[in-house]
Amino acid sequence: MTFRLLHAVVCAVAAGVSAGALAAGAYPTQPVRLIVPFAPGGSTDVLARAVADGLRKELGQSVVVENRAGAGGLIGTEAVARAEPDGYTLGMATVSTMAVNPLLYGTRRVDPATQLTPVGAVATVPVVWMVNPAFPATDFAQFLAELRAHPGKYSFGSPGVGSLGHLNLAAMNADLKVEVLHVPYRGMGPALTAAVGGEVQVQQDQYASAQSLIKAGKLRPIAVSAPTRLAGLPQLPTLAELGYPQLNALGQTWFGLVAPAGTPDAVVQAVNGAAQRALADPALVQRLAALGAEPLTGTPQAFGERIAQTLAANRKIIETAGIKLDE
Repeated sequence: MTFRLLHAVVCAVAAGVSAGALAAGAYPTQPVRLIVPFAPGGSTDVLARAVADGLRKELGQSVVVENRAGAGGLIGTEAVARAEPDGYTLGMATVSTMAVNPLLYGTRRVDPATQLTPVGAVATVPVVWMVNPAFPATDFAQFLAELRAHPGKYSFGSPGVGSLGHLNLAAMNADLKVEVLHVPYRGMGPALTAAVGGEVQVQQDQYASAQSLIKAGKLRPIAVSAPTRLAGLPQLPTLAELGYPQLNALGQTWFGLVAPAGTPDAVVQAVNGAAQRALADPALVQRLAALGAEPLTGTPQAFGERIAQTLAANRKIIETAGIKLDE
């Protein structure tokens, strides 16, 4: 081997990729790890496993889900950011990990904008706004009138300070020009229990986990943040229909795939293509629908733009409401 050829090989190895690994047709040649930054059994985990099954079929390799929960998603997100940028570690991205945590925790531990590469959006989940059955309103107009007539009388339970629920409440107060008090709990489960018991009167949650409480009459739906009306609640208007498109958009939870910064573009495109093909499979669409989710596809660039837009919107909410973790 000549010195020039040896030098070229050494440079390629130092970059962490080989010519064969970069070839679109050669990826993947081994199992892929999908890190979920939340505990098993939650909505992010369940959705990730459905997407992982679809990716496995399209990539022809095992896609192993690994839960790395803790610190509101920071631990798992850090694990993705620190992994080798070779396409064999992917991460499940959420609004919390990409567009809330950087604003509340800062970017010292992980900066999604510089340490992660957007691969593509995969799903959106509608959020239902609800009230305790004793609340004196059966539709959105009555709901709004009651809140405006009694500022500070009613309260809203969130999973914690700085959670998406907290941000959604701050946005609701600002957009609807009402004053609903914030009561933080240790997770969504206790917050829902408080709403059912009347400890708080206003609540919002993903449709997938809220629908059983709605069907049982334990919580009354008032409106939904979704692209269109829900098939399971066709009478329930979206906030966009009611004249609040920004609040409607903010309330929708999205999920996507990310990779460590520096992952070769050919690999990013290969995973994106596999995800889009998987999300076109009727079986996966039906599986997502059972979770209250809808497929959300697009290019890596489009997902990056979605993250940036959500980050900007959340920054405005946090600054306007003065939300801090030591609140």
